[in-house]
Amino acid sequence: MFEEISGKAIQKRAISELRALNEAYDYERPSSFSRGMRVDLNGLVVLLISGTASIDENGATAHVGDFRAQCRRMFSNITALLEAEGATWHDVVRTTFYLRDIDRDYREFNEERTAFYKQQGLDPLPASTGIQAKLCRPELLVEGEAVALFRNRNGGGSPL
Repeated sequence: MFEEISGKAIQKRAISELRALNEAYDYERPSSFSRGMRVDLNGLVVLLISGTASIDENGATAHVGDFRAQCRRMFSNITALLEAEGATWHDVVRTTFYLRDIDRDYREFNEERTAFYKQQGLDPLPASTGIQAKLCRPELLVEGEAVALFRNRNGGGSPL
């Protein structure tokens, strides 16, 4: 899809990674959103990763009742969406995380996030916000979204 702003084309399209998680509209009770959106702005790529949780490639909740495992699956799913477009966590500039019970789970969440970011070798760390929220499925304990920015790397990802 193309839009014109000041005579310059903005290209945008949905992104996905079906080997990691399915599309929201494929659920038994479909939901109307894209797993992510890629926007190309004259050589600058913006990836907007939608709220992503511990969902498997069949659309089922993975790791019911295991907060730490849900965190790891969430990070894995976001990583797969980034990689599908030729990006890494080094391109992520902003994250938002939603915890069902921030009082109970924030310490464990921060430990998992810190270990994951350390494993990725991130410096600086992305800007981030943590929010307590009722998530879309009662068994989900954590959900995250991300914004990544990078220059089009010609040959990386899925160019428009």
